[in-house]
This record gives sequence, C-alpha cells and structure tokens, in this order.
Amino acid sequence: MLDLSILEKYDSQQMHKVYDMWPEIARKSYEQNFVKADFDGIEHIIFAGMGGSGALGDIFASILSKTKIHVDVVKGYLLPETVDSNTLVIVVSISGNTEETLNVLKLASKLNCKLIAFSSGGKMKRYCTKYNIEFREIKQIHSPRVSFTNFLYSMLKILESVIPVKHEDILESLTELESLRDKISSNNLTQENPSLNLAMWISGTPLIYYPHGLQAAAIRFKNSLQENGKIHTISEDVIEACHNGIVPWEKHSNVQPILLEGNNDYVKTKERWEILKKYFNINKIDYYEIHSVKGSILSKLINLIYLLDYSSIFYAVISKTDPSPVKSIDFIKKSISE
Repeated sequence: MLDLSILEKYDSQQMHKVYDMWPEIARKSYEQNFVKADFDGIEHIIFAGMGGSGALGDIFASILSKTKIHVDVVKGYLLPETVDSNTLVIVVSISGNTEETLNVLKLASKLNCKLIAFSSGGKMKRYCTKYNIEFREIKQIHSPRVSFTNFLYSMLKILESVIPVKHEDILESLTELESLRDKISSNNLTQENPSLNLAMWISGTPLIYYPHGLQAAAIRFKNSLQENGKIHTISEDVIEACHNGIVPWEKHSNVQPILLEGNNDYVKTKERWEILKKYFNINKIDYYEIHSVKGSILSKLINLIYLLDYSSIFYAVISKTDPSPVKSIDFIKKSISE
C-alpha cells in the first residue's frame, strides 16, 4: 500500500493536504458573510467556464435540472443566440485569466441580460471593476481545480436567490464530505480507503460510464485523471454507450470500465447497468463499480467528486507522477495570441 512518505515525495505541492481539508474549506466558504446576488425574473441561466471552473457549471446544471429554468453550460468563447433580458449569465474563472471565459464576459456585458462574474482576481476582476459589472471575489486555494469546494459553496451562498437548494441539503452535503474524509484522506492509507483502492486498480485507460444525473461527477473525474494522473481518460453516458460505445469491447484493449451508479437511478437505467455488467462478465472484462451516497443531488455529486478527485491524486503518486504541474496546459496558454 501507499505510505505517507511516498505521497509527500511525489506530491511536491502537497495537494493531498488541501484535500484533507476540503470539508472545512467547504463549510467555512458557505458560512462566509458574502453580499448575496439579487436577481428575479430569471428563465434562462448560462454558466460559462473552462476546466475546474466549467465543472462548477456542470454541477449547477444538475441541481437546476429539476426546475423550469433553462440551463446552458458554455465551455468556449461564444454565447448562444437565445440570450435575452430574462437570461442570467454566470461567468467563472477561478484564476481570473481564462481567455475563453473573459471573451464570454465581454460579449455578455454588451447584451441586454443579467450578469455576474466570479474569480480570485486577475483580468476578470479588473474588467468588472472598469465596467461596473457585478463581481464576487473568491480566494483560490492551491490551484483552480483544487479550489472547487470553496468556489462551489461560496456560489451556493451568493446565488441562493436563483439556485434553489434547500439549506438542509447543503448541510447534508457538508456532513457527507466530513464522513467521507475519514475514509479517503491521507490519514487512512489502508485497504479500507476506497479512493486508494480505485487508484491501485487503474492500470490502463479508464472509461467512465455514468447516468445523465451524474454527468458532472464523471466529467470532473475525467478531467482530474487527465490533469493529476497525466493519463488519457474517456467518459460516456451509459445509455448512449449501449447504442455505440459498447461495440469496441468486441476487441481486446487496455481500456478499463468504471461504472458510476446512482443510489436511485431511473428504473430503466438500473436495468441497463445490470445488462452491461452481465455483458462484461460473459466476456471476462474486469470492471469497477462506484455507488453514490443517498440524499440530494448535491450530496451525491460532491461526495463522488471528493472520492474520485482524491483517487486521481493517489493514482498520480502510485505512478510516480507529481499531480500539480500541468506543463501542457501552460504551453497552450503561453501560445495563445493576445
């Protein structure tokens, strides 16, 4: 099993120590005395962000999926043509310097829509200050992707007038984080650690299957394995995969299926999971199952993201890789013309 000395040796920027504090960071962020946003008449919400910031849009889209509000998540430069006076555009760049999101901010500022921006500062803060755009500054902790919980819970507090999450659901999700931390943190490097077990199981290319409601967790896991573990990773909706993605299993490969199963998935989705597992068993394809906790969609998603993010750190260290540096992303950013 992994030991603490190896973890600290390869995790040069001590990412794991911040993850050990995720429950406290989340609770403190939610309890902060932010100036809340005040929007009404919202029929359409657009979340704009890339990478870790975009993952925030995915989780809010899941939360809002059972409401009458139409939601778009923009991971790119442009806004949809459907923006109008009843649209709220929420732009998030944890660093404050993400080119694509800054472009969306500038476009939205020229339209007849409602607009709010979130970042730790940078160009986004300067633009919002210059043009009197509603802005909230949230501290970056370690790196944009590691700052997920403090941005998520700060935004839940600031946007509570438009993001209808029950207070008890938020408290439940915080309790679930605390409970999970005891199982997955660096203080429990044993065979009882589910994040570590998953990391040790991965030896090829992970293929993450997910039901629609858990898409945010699957995308986040894919991104975390790519950034922290530096490995190619695939994610597919389990229902859609049964119409196309299942076919490549007819050939041998080093791809490894990971099944993210919801505690209360739709009955036909549950049926599909069983059929898929039967297919894998018949064809002697090893797979790994991960089940969400019970409770609200927020609890399910944040719990899965915590478990899976930590697994990506463990995977990196096991493969003697430092999870923090992202040289390829740095290359892209330096190569983009101003």
